[in-house]
Amino acid sequence: MDAPLGDFDSATPAPDCLDTLTTPVADAVRHWSGAVPADRIVYVDTDPEWADTAVFVEHYGAGLLRSSANCVVVSAKRGGAATLAACLVLSTTRVDVNGVVRRHLGARKASFASMDTATGETGMEYGGITPIGLPRDWPLLVDPAVVDLPYVLVGSGRRRGKLLVPGKALAELPGAVVLEGLGVA
Repeated sequence: MDAPLGDFDSATPAPDCLDTLTTPVADAVRHWSGAVPADRIVYVDTDPEWADTAVFVEHYGAGLLRSSANCVVVSAKRGGAATLAACLVLSTTRVDVNGVVRRHLGARKASFASMDTATGETGMEYGGITPIGLPRDWPLLVDPAVVDLPYVLVGSGRRRGKLLVPGKALAELPGAVVLEGLGVA
């Protein structure tokens, strides 16, 4: 199979390589129920040495920068209670944590979750967190620019490997809310 974008040595429909994915990601693919079939989610093997964005796009294709998205975990606090959420924005933007995210979650304060919290709560590796397989009760805030792409490059749950996912499928994930202004330049 050829990857729908980028220059990868191998591309496999995600349902055919569940053993390569972390448990929460594999479970989400296994129980996929979106309008886009699960076999349209493509796993591409990548070298973790090339995981940093600049090196990654140099090796796997410059066009990937425009189709890459970052999934970050945030912690929103109000009255001593903390809520975890994930935000998905294009790699060329940053998450408006203290504006759009804080207001949407009704928090007094919002910040990026610590690495230990992000990895411990998701069951994924830092640098590979993906919106597929997040805890079902978490809000998943998605920038509309991500949804508008034919395919989006996101983490696979591990630093090795990435997923290529149709943008519209990301808007159908559990807890997903498409939120204008989430990603800012």
